[in-house]
Amino acid sequence: MPHDGQSMTADTALMDGLTSHVAALQAPLATLLATATERLRTRVSDGGKVQAKLIDQHQRAAHGLAWLATYVESIKQMGAWAEKLGAEGRFGEMEALILQIGCGEYLAQILGGIPMTQGEILRPGDIGLTPADMAPLADQPILAGNSPAARARLVTLMRDNHGRATFGASGLDEELEMIRDQFRRFADEQVVPFAHEWHLKDQLIPMEIIESLAEMGVFGLTIPEEFGGFGLSKASMVVVSEELSRGYIGVGSLGTRSEIAAELILAGGTDAQKASWLPRIASAEILPTAVFTEPNTGSDLGSLRTRAVKTDSGDYEVTGNKTWITHAARTHVMTLLARTDPNTSDYRGLSMFLAEKIPGTDAEPFPTPGMSGGEIEVLGYRGMKEYELAFDGFKVKGENLLGGEECKGFKQLMQTFESARIQTAARAIGVAQNALEVGMGYAEDRKQFGRALINFPRVADKLAMMAVEIMVARQLTYFSAWQKDHDKRCDLEAGMAKLLGARVAWAAADNALQIHGGNGFALEYTISRILCDARILNIFEGAGEIQAQVIARRLLD
Repeated sequence: MPHDGQSMTADTALMDGLTSHVAALQAPLATLLATATERLRTRVSDGGKVQAKLIDQHQRAAHGLAWLATYVESIKQMGAWAEKLGAEGRFGEMEALILQIGCGEYLAQILGGIPMTQGEILRPGDIGLTPADMAPLADQPILAGNSPAARARLVTLMRDNHGRATFGASGLDEELEMIRDQFRRFADEQVVPFAHEWHLKDQLIPMEIIESLAEMGVFGLTIPEEFGGFGLSKASMVVVSEELSRGYIGVGSLGTRSEIAAELILAGGTDAQKASWLPRIASAEILPTAVFTEPNTGSDLGSLRTRAVKTDSGDYEVTGNKTWITHAARTHVMTLLARTDPNTSDYRGLSMFLAEKIPGTDAEPFPTPGMSGGEIEVLGYRGMKEYELAFDGFKVKGENLLGGEECKGFKQLMQTFESARIQTAARAIGVAQNALEVGMGYAEDRKQFGRALINFPRVADKLAMMAVEIMVARQLTYFSAWQKDHDKRCDLEAGMAKLLGARVAWAAADNALQIHGGNGFALEYTISRILCDARILNIFEGAGEIQAQVIARRLLD
């Protein structure tokens, strides 16, 4: 075990020992999770079957189980990351410090209390775990990993490497690192110098940026080559989203709508719909937006009330209201979820449409007949704007019913959730990385009491833990993308990555603002925007509570 901030580059045995200590955690952690799952399953079952009403009754415990599972998987993936780097000869001192601090801290939290939010600490007893259950983990050497000396040494190394894409090797292959470098340079040159002004003036991201991203292939990154895309992996989309979001979350999110639309069409569209829509999405000839949420429904998409009625011509007329629609005004097509079976009140009567619209202008944002809307003013995530929409006899061609079959919309949408949550986790990592770099730059430049802020231990501690937790969230997200790329079910892992990534982004932004002190509260400082942008990540694509509920249901079923 590394100790007292000593250099590990000269002592291979110490590094080998560290990975062995992490490997030794895997079996007892798996046993602990299995024990907690079985105890909770007993509490939420009736007649041998898990009951939704009992999960709601024991919601804190259920969500706590989700967090425990997320921590267990995080430690597992950090161990896999270290082993991969070690095999490639890239597991150096910085990586070892990140591993020992991260695994030591997460194990300590499993034993003592996991922060689900700032004011909700999960204790082992909340999920039925006893001191006897925890005993096999209580004397693990890695528990001493998050020491003051280790954090101080990590920050020293971070200062030596300031300006790198990440603090510590990410474990990606050469092609993905080349993609990272390309988009990091783009963000630094074309986004970072202007993002704060766009935010303060609540401006749409300039079309020149969208055109540049289109030339770089962002909107067709994962679309198959036969449909005009690059046919790259979900891992590549993660890296692109991460780096663009590090520049500005609005720019990092531009590809999300295209990704969702393309995945909907690839998974559920007809051959004609794929041939018609995918090449135009890939080239950014058309920009899509997702139109799902309604007032008073929030995450309960199954209760949507917007109606699509089929007319004698075979086309549809849509009536109803939608809200929190991102980038709605200047897009060309909406992936629109509406109820086609009026005799239903749940997910079974919903259908998905590729609803065409006329792109709007500042003077007339919604010129399409049968459609109107208004902007929702928001704290952050401003570059595409949010809108409320109203449909009154809005017309959709019959041929634009996704898949050509009614009442398949909810199932079609569910097929996109894995990718959407993986990408949201990637955006969270980018925002967190931005917070770390901005906070670290300020801590190095700002002098107080005759020395730079970074030389004060609690400031350095904040920076160290930001770097560590970003790497933990990063590895969990990369693993989720790897699972997706290899056609493995990954809704559990994607949900965990999104759950943890959102918390990490908020913590990083909050701590970076704290490092700025009073200046961080001033709108002129970049960190004020990063804080606002970070806050949305625990809400959209499944609020933290919903995400924990989904994870818990998967574990218990």
